[in-house]
Amino acid sequence: MRASEAKLKLMEGYGAEHGVYLVDPLSEEDAAFMPLFELDRHSAFTPFTTLIVPGVSLCEKERFSVEDLIEVCRMLRSPDGCPWDREQTHESLRRNLLEEAYEVLGAMGEEDPMHMAEEFGDLLLQIALHSVIGEEFGEYDITDVATSICQKMIRRHPHVFGTVEVSSTGEVLDNWEEIKRQERGQKAKKSYLADVGKGLPPLKMAEELQKKAARWGFDWDDYLPAAEKVKEELCELLTAKESGTEEEALVEAGDLLFACVNTIRLMELDGDTGLYLTCEKFKQRFLAMEQMAEKQGRSLQEMTLDEMDALWERAKKVKNS
Repeated sequence: MRASEAKLKLMEGYGAEHGVYLVDPLSEEDAAFMPLFELDRHSAFTPFTTLIVPGVSLCEKERFSVEDLIEVCRMLRSPDGCPWDREQTHESLRRNLLEEAYEVLGAMGEEDPMHMAEEFGDLLLQIALHSVIGEEFGEYDITDVATSICQKMIRRHPHVFGTVEVSSTGEVLDNWEEIKRQERGQKAKKSYLADVGKGLPPLKMAEELQKKAARWGFDWDDYLPAAEKVKEELCELLTAKESGTEEEALVEAGDLLFACVNTIRLMELDGDTGLYLTCEKFKQRFLAMEQMAEKQGRSLQEMTLDEMDALWERAKKVKNS
């Protein structure tokens, strides 16, 4: 049983074919060499049987751990590593981090688990790179990153790791916010929205602000008055565009988007997912338009807007059929 458990665990990192040795120091027989998958088939176990697992280089491994990923990043940023990776800083990697997060969201919509695993790996690489950069400057390392989030989760879930009792998700969220305020020394209610949305894309920031305000009662009862607000903001945007300054029009454009986010939120829909689906739909229809134009021996650049509109309508019908 112990051999079987050891085999399964070791195969996670070394692979089934990795050669290992079994030796009994009290026996006169030579060490038995075998592939790892045969380990529990050996029959001559004694209380002194010793398993010897030869080391393997990173390039020879079949499966890897987070520690391996950190080592890969260290090698990439070493003097003998990759010039591009050595040049990266926290600031230069900001965009990569955001893009990889959105790649993950895209994969989640495809219902392909292995593609999700790949994209989560790309996102994890960004965290590993930032951890190694922090390590190089003596700021923090991957253990500090893991320690920080584990401590936070334990503190903010006293109903799991402590003696606090809760009866609803609402109570969990209330406790979460109160613990956050205590951690930051923010006891005044005026600080409730102070840190909401830092680093988030604007549309997501708008949704989070609205959700926070709603929990304190600053919200409509349903989406209908919010939808009326969308109409109102659209009219104000058109007026500002026609007779106001560019700055006024920009402010009204923001108000319109904020109102749209509010309406979608009150409909209990996810705006980010909806916008993503629309973008994907647009890409597919535009691709179909290009293919239709190519069959006609033309390109979209050569067509008039009316001709492209006709192809767009055909693309819609093809997709819906």
